[in-house]
Amino acid sequence: MKRKVTLKQIAKELDVSISTVSRALSNSKEIGEETRQKIQAFAKFYNYKPNNIALSLKNRKTKTIGILIPEIVHHFFSTVIRGIEIIANQRGYNVIIGLSNESFSKEVINMEMLANGSIDGFILSISKETLLHQDYHHFKETISQGIPIVMFDRVVNDIDCDKVIVDDYNGSVNAVKKLISTGCKNIALITTMDYVSVGKLRTQGYLQALEESKIHPKASLILKLDDSLALEEHLDVLEKEIEQFFMNNEKIDGLFAVNELYAVTAMKVARKLNLNIPEDIQVIGFTDGVLSKHARPSLTTISQHGQKIGEQAAHLLIDRLELDDEEDDIEEVDFERDMNFKTVVIETELIERDSTK
Repeated sequence: MKRKVTLKQIAKELDVSISTVSRALSNSKEIGEETRQKIQAFAKFYNYKPNNIALSLKNRKTKTIGILIPEIVHHFFSTVIRGIEIIANQRGYNVIIGLSNESFSKEVINMEMLANGSIDGFILSISKETLLHQDYHHFKETISQGIPIVMFDRVVNDIDCDKVIVDDYNGSVNAVKKLISTGCKNIALITTMDYVSVGKLRTQGYLQALEESKIHPKASLILKLDDSLALEEHLDVLEKEIEQFFMNNEKIDGLFAVNELYAVTAMKVARKLNLNIPEDIQVIGFTDGVLSKHARPSLTTISQHGQKIGEQAAHLLIDRLELDDEEDDIEEVDFERDMNFKTVVIETELIERDSTK
């Protein structure tokens, strides 16, 4: 039984372009007779058939982008959406927003629903449950249908697609070095479990900054919290966990938290324990949101530049969609081809406020 071939494979075997193969198989007069006959003979020998399903998917255009995020009431994600909408509207696209609520099943359902003729491509941040299970079949299936994906913030190396990420590692290094430069000797870390990629990278940045400053990291100064404690109904439990952490480590004079909520909650607990900020303990959080600006005292943070992330993600996706449009004369869409995927890294910025000296 002869192997099944694609346009790309025919082009490679005969050392011509994919467009040349496509036009030759359509009997285009633009292709010389000898080349046309050679290509047609090769395709016939290997029983080449156009991929009509791929073609129908390829030709369907809605001028709509699907955005899939884990949380809707979150300053970072709202700023990313703002950035996406600005660029999408400028370039003639609409957006539809889906919400996973950090659930794997909801993420899958949302993608299946939106991919069924509603959108041309996705911009998404992966749910924590998906990261925990490491089940990415729905992303791979979506891409195999000819629907491009751009991932932002929470991404995985297993999926070949364009990505926009925050420089979590160096942002964390800079935050901890700020605490060290202002005299902190016992710097604590409040972080997430390691399966959340951004928490893992921020933890690595914390450890690197200590190492570079010749400060020996202590396991007792690292508090890894269950992500469910970030939910509103569990905030009292979050406070108790952090309070016990402080009571077990009375010499803490600096604290780096991998998200805004952990940092603001830690400051609340510090005040409860009669610690003055920043005189007794200095605090820095990651993500410069509404809580940071209105906390007491105002919180020094690492800004992720969410709007810029959204703008970059939208440009990447629309560029990919419009590149595909230019190739519409190709009869078969080869989704296995090397797409030269890009990863754009957004630099962070230290925003100094009253929680540090």
